Amino acid sequence: MRSFTLTLWNVYSFFVTYANLDKPTVTTLPIATSDLDRWLLSELNVLVRDVTEAYEKYDVPNATRPVEGFVEKLSTWYLRRSRRRFWKSESDSDKQAAYSTLYTALVTVAKLLAPSMPFLADELYQNLVRPVDEAAPESVHLAEWPKVLPEMIDDSLNRDMNLVMRLVSLGHAARQKANRKVRQPLAQAAFSVGNSFERKAVETYADLFTDELNVKHVRLLDTATEAVSHAVKPLPKQLGQKYGNKFPAIQKAILAMNPEEAAHTLLEGKPLKVKADGGTYDILPDEVEVKALAKEGFAVAEEGPYVAALVTDLTPELVQEGLAREFVRRVQDLRKSAELDVADRIELFVEASTGLKSAIEAHRDYITAETLTSDLKFGSPPKEASVVQDDFEGEKVTVGLVKK
Repeated sequence: MRSFTLTLWNVYSFFVTYANLDKPTVTTLPIATSDLDRWLLSELNVLVRDVTEAYEKYDVPNATRPVEGFVEKLSTWYLRRSRRRFWKSESDSDKQAAYSTLYTALVTVAKLLAPSMPFLADELYQNLVRPVDEAAPESVHLAEWPKVLPEMIDDSLNRDMNLVMRLVSLGHAARQKANRKVRQPLAQAAFSVGNSFERKAVETYADLFTDELNVKHVRLLDTATEAVSHAVKPLPKQLGQKYGNKFPAIQKAILAMNPEEAAHTLLEGKPLKVKADGGTYDILPDEVEVKALAKEGFAVAEEGPYVAALVTDLTPELVQEGLAREFVRRVQDLRKSAELDVADRIELFVEASTGLKSAIEAHRDYITAETLTSDLKFGSPPKEASVVQDDFEGEKVTVGLVKK
């Protein structure tokens, strides 16, 4: 329920909410205007191919579980990366493409779910398809099974986007280690990857990294050791049980090796060849602890050959921008508690401590755009305003909101 059904329903609810506002012309013959659209449609056709093959083989797990993985990507990556395309007021070709891509994904998933979740599938179909297509079959269970469009599948794009998602996840892990909230902008993120194709992907999708990780600049690490060093520690329990009285010599030999070279081999999941007492031993990755030691000014997370390093030092400008983002979050929460519609415009009244007031003034345009504020004033809120008081990052604020 939590990991799949509610996730799918939330994506569906998002689409319905904004489609009812914008009334777009939706189609299941989508026009992709961005790499994000092309990627989702590629993944969708891979899904149709794999689920169809699994059903034809009566392979129930592989006919159902991939749908869950796709919906997770649809929610946590495509929709989150595309939200601003739906939020913007003008209805241009990019916005129409986003609607059509999301609509295609939801309708196709409903059809793929029909054999395994018949009632949920038909609920989605009745609300998404029947109102806009009078000629459509009256139930998802009477509709044709989705067909694979091989020309829509782009394996290299799928591979690149999966790498981006993996590195972003490592970037968030590095943030957590440094105790830096996502709303606090950072100066830089740097990555070390496995090969030249992956290096090119980091450069190609730099804008996704800057936005997703909230950093100002993205680059490749000159070497993985630029931001992190490694220590290699033999594990006495595992190696002692396995090699007995040979363990001291093996331990000494491991500690005498170049720690960076040894760590690189082990992090790739390969055995480490160690010469000791006239013999050669293959030491397995789970028999040695590899510790990553972040260098000063960096927060680092790594997984196998991949390293994400964030510069954690904050300038006054970055601190101000972080305060502005925290303020926006408070206003958005106030909009929700005031039960405003997503398109309602507001007037804001703000009483803030000195540092926060300065940050709000410096980022006024960003704040008003994000919160649909027509007029932002410093002063006491009127009696009819919805009001919230809060303090964060050592600053205090009172915010009043009036619907325009």
